Amino acid sequence: MRIQDLPYPDPGVPDARSGPHLLWWLWRNQLGGQLKALAWGLLHFVAVSALPFCVGLAVQAVVDRSGGRLALTGGLMALCGTAIAVGDTFLHRSAVTNWITAAARVQQLLARRAARLGSALTRRVAAGEVVAVSTGDVEKIGWFVEAVSRFTAAALTVVVVCVGLVVYQPALGVVVAVGLPVVGLAVLPLLPRATRRADVQREKAGRATELAADTVAGLRVLRGIGGEELFLDRYRRASQEVRHAAVHSARMWSVISAIQVLLPGLLLIAVVWHGTHLARQGRITVGELVTVYSAVMVLNYPLRHFEEIAMAYSFSRPSARRAARVLSLRRSTDAGGARGAQVPCGDLYDPATGLLAPAGLLTAVVCGDPDAAGRLAERLGGHPAEAGPSVLLGGVPLDELPIDSARAAVLVQDKDPVLLSGTLRELLDVPASGAVRAEDALAAARCEDVLDALVQGSLGAADPLDSRVTERGRSLSGGQRQRLALARSLIADPEVLVLDEPTSAVDSHTEAWIARGLRRLRAQRSTVVFTSSPLLLDHADRVVLVHGGEVMAVGVHRELVDTEPRYRAVVTRETGDERTAAGAEQELPGQGALLGASGTLDDIEESA
Repeated sequence: MRIQDLPYPDPGVPDARSGPHLLWWLWRNQLGGQLKALAWGLLHFVAVSALPFCVGLAVQAVVDRSGGRLALTGGLMALCGTAIAVGDTFLHRSAVTNWITAAARVQQLLARRAARLGSALTRRVAAGEVVAVSTGDVEKIGWFVEAVSRFTAAALTVVVVCVGLVVYQPALGVVVAVGLPVVGLAVLPLLPRATRRADVQREKAGRATELAADTVAGLRVLRGIGGEELFLDRYRRASQEVRHAAVHSARMWSVISAIQVLLPGLLLIAVVWHGTHLARQGRITVGELVTVYSAVMVLNYPLRHFEEIAMAYSFSRPSARRAARVLSLRRSTDAGGARGAQVPCGDLYDPATGLLAPAGLLTAVVCGDPDAAGRLAERLGGHPAEAGPSVLLGGVPLDELPIDSARAAVLVQDKDPVLLSGTLRELLDVPASGAVRAEDALAAARCEDVLDALVQGSLGAADPLDSRVTERGRSLSGGQRQRLALARSLIADPEVLVLDEPTSAVDSHTEAWIARGLRRLRAQRSTVVFTSSPLLLDHADRVVLVHGGEVMAVGVHRELVDTEPRYRAVVTRETGDERTAAGAEQELPGQGALLGASGTLDDIEESA
């Protein structure tokens, strides 16, 4: 895989049983790139390690006054220099390619998992952790996957040089062959402690990232309730903990680095001391002593990769564990589906609760528990958080459809929709039937003031659709974001549209306008709205009260206000004392509440 060929047509199915399993799976899936990096690494390291032999031959040729051997040695050194340059260039290219493609594969896998899980992802994993995994962690994972091939080339080079020294000059080669494994493996006892400290650092850094992401996401609310400084203090403490953990980890790695410098130096002293005695005794030549000395000096270069692979694994293991945790999450239903791709139509029915949304009607659902309403909305869209009987659309179980078909048939807009950054035209460019124009959808969602605000905030945007939307629409109010998201859903024009509290952040006049626009634009289309707003409920063809996971009453808003106390308690926010007082009045049950609610609705609609 080349960088210019990204993204992957299919990133594959990861082995997410654990962090090490994920790293091993990534390495196996990049075997071609790893072998290429290994080959170029061997060329580079072997050429570097061959230079001492050339230097030794040249020194001996000068001692022996042999011009022919000196010229031959010069040619060998030029050849080694060329091999070093070529090997280093293509090793770097191969290593960077392996790094970027491994990180891109993990990012694609995370994006695919997030798309399949939908809003269920953030209920199982904190949003900040998802951000940390998809940014910093993928870099650490890519680093280790890339470093494996370079470490393997370095390790093989060390073995080749040791064997070559033993054959070239056994008296000194044996000393080097015995000493180099000690130098390379001396830091192993320190690695578990260094790894634990790195794990603590990564854990604290991830927690700080989660806290920062959550604080930024809720900054507007925090300022409104005066909790900004409280969360900033928490982040300051978390960042200081990260700093202390990083210093604690760096101390251990500095000790490992010091050992990696000290032991090769001691080995070099031993080789020079022993070689000098051998040279004075006439057992080795000066050229051989220079060759062995230079070889030990040069071997410090490949030995550095032993420390790097240890650091890469220590930092990538917790990152891989976090990524594997996200990638191991599964939907409660099969995303592939047992049926062929199709978009059914008809009545939407949930066997678990008994909720029925007839085709072509606007059905409002009243549920006293907002969390239960959110779970039910996801069930209606074919994204159940828990296993259970499948929702039926036109008699077809949504769980048996491919996830793309289920989402095309039933679109669910949750109570906290996300707006992606870019132009408004790009935001509204969604898969759609083409029956609803962007202008009509924006008008139905009462987005006139939203368009004005976007144009004012975008320099040189003559057309409102060319105005810029900031990340997550942070420059807009909550109600403006809701209306833009509603317009986007209306443009999609799905067979069934499920809206979870689509007007909870707008004022009553705007809500009345949206209620009429929604009914007009979704005529002959199935729409399910989870709400407790009388303005929306009064425009619904059917109103369903869901309590305790079951349908308790079905009717129209004004009828249910009059006849169903539980419905009236949710819609009018009636307390227990108020219900008792209302029951003691000498009038028909619910008559006053009905008249009051009806009068309020009429007044608001007339003023809107």
